[in-house]
Amino acid sequence: MPATFRDRKAKILQDLSIPDDQYEDLSPKGSVDEGIKDLISEINGLPDYVTTSSCAGRVAVYLEGAKGAKGGGKWLFTSHDLLESPVEESEAGLMALFGLSDEAPSAPLEVEGVRFVHFKSEPMILHILTSSLASAHHAASAALQAGFRESGINSTQEAKDGSPACPMVAVRSSGLAFDCLIGYHAAGTSPEDEGTIRPMVSEAYLRTLVGVANQRFKTNIERRERFRATLLKDSGSSARK
Repeated sequence: MPATFRDRKAKILQDLSIPDDQYEDLSPKGSVDEGIKDLISEINGLPDYVTTSSCAGRVAVYLEGAKGAKGGGKWLFTSHDLLESPVEESEAGLMALFGLSDEAPSAPLEVEGVRFVHFKSEPMILHILTSSLASAHHAASAALQAGFRESGINSTQEAKDGSPACPMVAVRSSGLAFDCLIGYHAAGTSPEDEGTIRPMVSEAYLRTLVGVANQRFKTNIERRERFRATLLKDSGSSARK
């Protein structure tokens, strides 16, 4: 096993051992998703693998930043679990949940410079550092068999100092993802007025989006479990080949 892999794995596992309220990463949530904690632990328990980043899959509502400016966008809602639509009239609706104003759907007169609100449904994504090309092939094969069709292997070349490659496996699939415009930001009338985030669709349409997202989330879970079973099966013997 390359020393570079062993050292990187030790550092990653040290970071993951920090309590959730202290651990931070670059995702909006800032920590390992609850739905894949067991999977992450099982992968990291294998001698030839360690996860470097992960997302269980999510539904998110995102307001774009100003056109031409770096950053400035805003996450209005994020969930890494199945969503429940309000069933009673008295319950807060999806409009409120997603940060949209309570008014009739409308559309901007011009699209130039408009900051749109996106409803995003995204499947699981994992990045797994491996100790060898054989280990990487096993992980990538498990991902492809499970239905994560855009999975692949990166970084297969030796380092500049001649140390062995530690290939990175990306587990991903774009087939379950979708992105819809559901609103837009209407500018305020004064510098002090932050404006309004107006809906472009109805509450009923949002319920439909949530239903579709939940269906795909269930498929995502099924694929995740297939990946888990295939990866864990004979992973040690595959790494030693």
